[in-house]
Amino acid sequence: MPVRPATGDDAEAIAQVHVASWRSAYRRILAPEFLAGLSVEQRQARWSDAIANDLPHVLVADADGQVVGFSAFGPCRDADAGALAFEIWALYLAPSHWDRGLGRELWLASREALLQRGAQRVSLWVIANNERATRFYTLAGFAPQPESLKAFELGGMRLEEVRFCQSLPVRDARA
Repeated sequence: MPVRPATGDDAEAIAQVHVASWRSAYRRILAPEFLAGLSVEQRQARWSDAIANDLPHVLVADADGQVVGFSAFGPCRDADAGALAFEIWALYLAPSHWDRGLGRELWLASREALLQRGAQRVSLWVIANNERATRFYTLAGFAPQPESLKAFELGGMRLEEVRFCQSLPVRDARA
């Protein structure tokens, strides 16, 4: 599956994947009314802006000429992050493409792009009871930081999220 940098033309497909994956992945976590109200148009506008400004940097995964997944990463937004700490802001696949190893391919391409940017540490946040994401990131080499657990509200629901981290190998600048 090819993974490539997103272009402005990908924003609508990214938004469609984003909404579809949220509706499926969070159906037992978030209120149905909240999920039904997710807007492809609003997400498309956000992803168009992100791609235009390269913040976060967005990669897309193509299958049969269609965008079926994406990842977004940038500087770590945590207050305690160092200069070489980055964060996966999003990593989603269309539900029709789950359980095929495509998420791992997308993560590995993102990891390589992070290494090229000099990242030494990468983190991400997962809703605490999202078992599918927890399993995926653990298998990808991330470790949860239980002390990072924090509460937040989304769609009228009180949730908790936990940070997962992974150290990356330092690359020799001469290589």
